[in-house]
Amino acid sequence: MTKKIKHRDRKSFEDRAKALVDQMTLTEKASQLLHKAPAIERLGIPAYNWWSEGLHGVARAGVATMFPQAIGLAASFDTEMMYEVGDIISTEARARYNTFSKLGDRDIYKGLTIWSPNINIFRDPRWGRGQETYGEDPVLTSDLAVEFIRGLQGDDPTYLKTAACAKHFACYSGPEDLRHEFDAVVSDKDLEETYFPAFQACVEEAGVESVMSAYNRVNGFACSASPYLLQDVLRNKWGFEGHVVSDCWAIADIFKFHRLVDNPVDATAMSIEAGCDLNCGSCYGHAVDAVIADKLDEAKVDQALIRLFTTRMLLGLFEEKGQVSYDQLEWTENDSPKHQEKNLEVALKVPVLLKNDGILPLSKGAQKTIGLIGPNARNIRALEGNYEGTASRYWTVLDGLQEYLEDTDTRVLFSEGCHLYKDRMSGLAEPNDRLSEVQAVCEASDVVIACFGLDPGLEGEQGDQGNQFASGDKPDLCLPGIQRDVLEIIYSYNKPTILLIMSGSALALDQDAEKASAILQCWYPGSQGGKAIAQILFGDHSPEGKLPITFYSEHYELPDFTDYSMIERTYRYATQGVLYPFGFGLTYGKAKVLSADWKEDRSLCVQVKNESDIDIRETVQVYVKAPQFGPVHPELKAFRKVALKAGEEKAVHIKLDDKAFRVVNDEAQSVSPKGQWKLYVGFGQPDVSPLGAARKDLEGQGLVLEVER
Repeated sequence: MTKKIKHRDRKSFEDRAKALVDQMTLTEKASQLLHKAPAIERLGIPAYNWWSEGLHGVARAGVATMFPQAIGLAASFDTEMMYEVGDIISTEARARYNTFSKLGDRDIYKGLTIWSPNINIFRDPRWGRGQETYGEDPVLTSDLAVEFIRGLQGDDPTYLKTAACAKHFACYSGPEDLRHEFDAVVSDKDLEETYFPAFQACVEEAGVESVMSAYNRVNGFACSASPYLLQDVLRNKWGFEGHVVSDCWAIADIFKFHRLVDNPVDATAMSIEAGCDLNCGSCYGHAVDAVIADKLDEAKVDQALIRLFTTRMLLGLFEEKGQVSYDQLEWTENDSPKHQEKNLEVALKVPVLLKNDGILPLSKGAQKTIGLIGPNARNIRALEGNYEGTASRYWTVLDGLQEYLEDTDTRVLFSEGCHLYKDRMSGLAEPNDRLSEVQAVCEASDVVIACFGLDPGLEGEQGDQGNQFASGDKPDLCLPGIQRDVLEIIYSYNKPTILLIMSGSALALDQDAEKASAILQCWYPGSQGGKAIAQILFGDHSPEGKLPITFYSEHYELPDFTDYSMIERTYRYATQGVLYPFGFGLTYGKAKVLSADWKEDRSLCVQVKNESDIDIRETVQVYVKAPQFGPVHPELKAFRKVALKAGEEKAVHIKLDDKAFRVVNDEAQSVSPKGQWKLYVGFGQPDVSPLGAARKDLEGQGLVLEVER
């Protein structure tokens, strides 16, 4: 794990920023509060657009390395990998900025303030933007986000490589169609236990430079104008030093939809006074009117601008060319062969094997024909996820299989099977117009690979042009359109069937858990996803992903989408049976925890062994159950990725910090109750029998320790 970089010269940059702001007129100051900040030539200030995206690769500005979607990255449970991904994204962003700015191009998506990561908790599987997150658990989200931010911000002791942004603060996880007016009513306990921890970790452990406020209200206050969130918690409690940016046009929501004030002048005054420094939008242009009307203290405007220019100066944007080491990065860094190689390595880490009756791995060349059926088999959008970049080349599942098998006699028979959500492929045809083709492929195939699920046209952000349903959220957990009907036809042929699910969220797979020979959850696996999937199917690489979210049974009664209580949400509070639990994922081998010893320095020494004859990578997971006050189930408190060669035994050392032994009581206080704390050490959750996996998959894998506190 990398160390936090403390930017020693922040105070000197703040002083420089103040000196610059002191020279501005009020009108000039207001112009610099907007995401599209114009040049002020008399002061030597170049134009700058603050809005850039880098969720899983530099997005929306041309060719760049496109990694798997964030939820897939989370399935890796690999913090070192997250740092490497963040580092590559920031390298490419810097290289692009250096080139674009030299050419006078200072347009949107071409700056160094990267509005990522999204660390909201994926509390409800229907939320369309859950794919952007690191899942449902605060510890997993925190640990992955901290390393990603460190990769984005770099290791220079003076300058930021890019400025990361933890978003959206706070309690933003659907419904999308209500986000501009919705009031998330949240208990103090749930705030402290679930919704705040990842943001706190990003501030205190990663030194994140920016935080984005959410569209919604929390307990009556608009997030972009909440003194409690932006002052009491973020700055006073956690010590945040950077700048706060509103989500785009969220300041306008304050008077248009939340109706907390009547006009943009009052919304501007309220937000700046509360500590929202930068407006993605246009409302802050009214800062002049707010100051003149004595609704806003000009000193608050100055404070916001000092924070903003401090960030720009930390990025080295006011230094002589060549003074900052990152100035040397060139355009050719983008989507370079080295980055493409790393992208494939990452793509191999994210798929999660949910079921395997022994069909996998396939033997290369052993099949005369392989049937590949499904609407996602050659769907580039199902590789991308949202907030995507543009890859120089894409490997769909069809591309990956054809390339992998090109030197064999195996033939791949392909059928799209059905539309992703419509009942026919051709507008003039009868419903299910690919049925006969599906039947023909099944009959002629030795093995069927079924590639179904979703794409960003079915789940995503409200208002995305490509989103088929305006809100972006899923109405339920079912496969859309006639996908289920086509799958049932495939199963009726009783051929070995491997189901590949490409989605950014959980689907109800009860029927598939019974009928499929194997199920591989592939997420949105990035531009090289098809190549990685082929290598996994044929055993060149054993699956190593773990679920960062719960896969609920189709019979699970989810709470109302608008209810932000954690009751019956996520693995920590679910009391009904789940299909595949958080933390679950199979490999092609079998690892075992031989022993786990608790040390006086609050660390665990875990002895693990690969009892199979193939190399694997497993994730040692430590869950803790407090004597009282804690959630219904033990909580993940630590995890470590471990590579194990065939037959290898290895010691894994895991440090548990004080936070692992603290819980939030009913008064929302963080406490460490006395008594017996139970520690569960294994490769998944303790005492959880997935409905969709045989109990033997989990037997003998975990140990229980009791620690007196």
